[in-house]
Amino acid sequence: MNPYSWQYLALLMQILAAFLLGAGMVLASWFVGRHRNTRVKLDTYECGIPATGDARGRFSVRFYLVAVLFILFDVEAVFMMPWAVIYRRLPALTGCSRLFGFWEMLVYLGFVAVGLYYIVRKGILNWSQDRADL
Repeated sequence: MNPYSWQYLALLMQILAAFLLGAGMVLASWFVGRHRNTRVKLDTYECGIPATGDARGRFSVRFYLVAVLFILFDVEAVFMMPWAVIYRRLPALTGCSRLFGFWEMLVYLGFVAVGLYYIVRKGILNWSQDRADL
């Protein structure tokens, strides 16, 4: 092994310890716990409400649109957080000025704002009316 590979030894040991701890807890609960599979335990449980109807029910497309929008804006936060953390050290890390990094983020937020304006104008977030064109 070269000296560079030894730097990963602590990480590998931590991953191994986490895996062994998780496996140990599962095995301990398996050996210690009681296993009585009754009819009530094997019945489906849905938030305390007895399950009725077919599981393949139809949902409005709005649920999926809101889910996709949540993912998009969540990714926005994922991109902004590292930028905010290294903003002061940007010239030393990348060689570009802080002002250039600021304008890059402003362009990115402009694209996000245009997307938000589009979905608001389209009425995707307006749940008060029932629209057939979505």
